[in-house]
Amino acid sequence: MTVELLSVGTELLLGNIVNTNAAYLAEKCASLGLSCYHQTVVGDNEKRLYEAVRLALSRADIVILGGGLGPTKDDLTKEVTAKVFEKELYEDKHTKERIEQYFRQMKSGKITDNNWKQALVPEGAVVVDNHNGTAPGLIIEEGGKTAILLPGPPNELKPMFEESIAPYLSSRQPEGIYSKMVKLCGIGESKAETMISDMIKKQTNPTIAPYAKTGEVHLRLTARARDEKEAECLIRPVLEELYRRFGRLIYTEDENVTLEEAVVELLKEKGYTVTTAESCTGGKLAARIMNVAGVSSVYKEGYITYSNAAKRKLLGVRKETLDDFGAVSRQTAEEMAKGAANAAGADAALSVTGIAGPDGGTKEKPVGLVYVGCHVKGHTRAEEFRFTGNRDKNRDYAVVRALTLLREELLAGEK
Repeated sequence: MTVELLSVGTELLLGNIVNTNAAYLAEKCASLGLSCYHQTVVGDNEKRLYEAVRLALSRADIVILGGGLGPTKDDLTKEVTAKVFEKELYEDKHTKERIEQYFRQMKSGKITDNNWKQALVPEGAVVVDNHNGTAPGLIIEEGGKTAILLPGPPNELKPMFEESIAPYLSSRQPEGIYSKMVKLCGIGESKAETMISDMIKKQTNPTIAPYAKTGEVHLRLTARARDEKEAECLIRPVLEELYRRFGRLIYTEDENVTLEEAVVELLKEKGYTVTTAESCTGGKLAARIMNVAGVSSVYKEGYITYSNAAKRKLLGVRKETLDDFGAVSRQTAEEMAKGAANAAGADAALSVTGIAGPDGGTKEKPVGLVYVGCHVKGHTRAEEFRFTGNRDKNRDYAVVRALTLLREELLAGEK
């Protein structure tokens, strides 16, 4: 079954807002087993919107429209879609009562007349209640084609999709779609894909889809099955083979678990505390770790030592090390990690020093050169990395490499 996404709003065309709804809907539809071949963005223009809806319906079984259901004159999605389906609009009593209730709860005073526009629905349409706003969603079915209309605000669209639209779409599928996400760190996308190229070539059900993330590779395993139990039986042998090939590079099978969460969980299991010492990342590493709920049990304090003076004063980096090897060096990264662990009284420490760019690089030490140090229970290790992105990307990659290095060291003593 095919689906097409149609995002409505001139503000999207002008770049005033980022179209996060399309990314969200595309991912959700894929997970439901729907094939999406086209996405379209159209402004608040009746003629162009009419043409876009007709075209989408001509090449997809289901068209999901987001936006343009509000009370203003330029909110045209419902009216235009009704016109395409040759449906008249009528006032839905249930929706009008919900709008009245919403404004009473918000204590917004008198309801302006244009709000009643949102209570008009096409004949025969299924009304989907909006529990986070006033404009209801709509499902129109006619001649083997379906249009699903959703409100534009993400805090209305996403809950509505999760609560009502996803179950509806699932019921349209003869089989369910079940997926598992396998997340890897410490390996590049091209190498990871090469290692499973034979599996991808032979795949039928389930399938494997690799996704490149910043410093990580995610593999989505997707199976079509009658139920979850059957899907698990299909996925299990593929998952076991991935573990044989990647081993400890896999840090989770849970789509909702992040790398920093996996690392913090390892620290908790071992009863270790950790600290950070950062130069070029300027606190990004500490912030990433502190995104994890409950991290206060393992993370006590951190250091941002951008200058050489700060590295010496707070971390005890030797002047001779800085003079002989420079701030951006393996030796400095090692001493930063050791010094941070000693200063904080922590079992483990991560350090980052490098040239993030855009300036400051030389032939010997180019932009993108980063050293990451890791100290765990008396053992210190530092690694060199050469990134090729812009300043923000280089810093983000450095953070991921630091977390990956700490994870490797924490697992090093385990069988």
